[in-house]
Amino acid sequence: MTVMERDIELALVGRLRDGEPAAFDAVYEAYRARVFSFLARLTRSREVAEDLAEETWLRLVETAPRLRSDTRVGPWLFTVARNLYYSYCRSRAISDAASDQLISLWPGGSPRPSPFEEAAARELEGRVERALALLPASHREALLLVGVEGMTPAEAAGVCGLTSEAFRQRLSRARAALDRELGDIRQSPVPPEAREDDPALRTPTKAQEVLP
Repeated sequence: MTVMERDIELALVGRLRDGEPAAFDAVYEAYRARVFSFLARLTRSREVAEDLAEETWLRLVETAPRLRSDTRVGPWLFTVARNLYYSYCRSRAISDAASDQLISLWPGGSPRPSPFEEAAARELEGRVERALALLPASHREALLLVGVEGMTPAEAAGVCGLTSEAFRQRLSRARAALDRELGDIRQSPVPPEAREDDPALRTPTKAQEVLP
């Protein structure tokens, strides 16, 4: 499930508030991979992303009885995940430049492309992955929420605690910064043998979704 129908979502929130285990299972199934992917792309560390994702789900269990009846589940989860990430950074005094571990940005699951398409996808993914990793977290999250998670700018603004206009400006700056980084990377391509040695660059991609 990638987009939850609003009437289904409202009914699910009601069941969450009532503490129904099946409701938690449904939300977990719908958002588990997406929450983990969002955190993995922010932290650039699988281990940290796994820990923060687990804490996000614990927060849902703890908070469920107090959820508003009109809660939007996806934005709520991404808000919690984002806040946990920044709390983690503050508690360990981690700067954006402290981590250089790259992981695959784009989950698989789509039909297998042709060899030509796969090679082109690997090349594009490698460029976007490296460019995105060079951006500050505030730019990464803006691009991920809109380009990958499919949120509207208004929804993503709520996740980031910004006004719609402030978020649109951040998104515009993020796209411009990504384009600049991509331009620099195009002039310094990764050698083919390096791409073959990096499993993060061998996965079919949805990289185009992040671009303006």
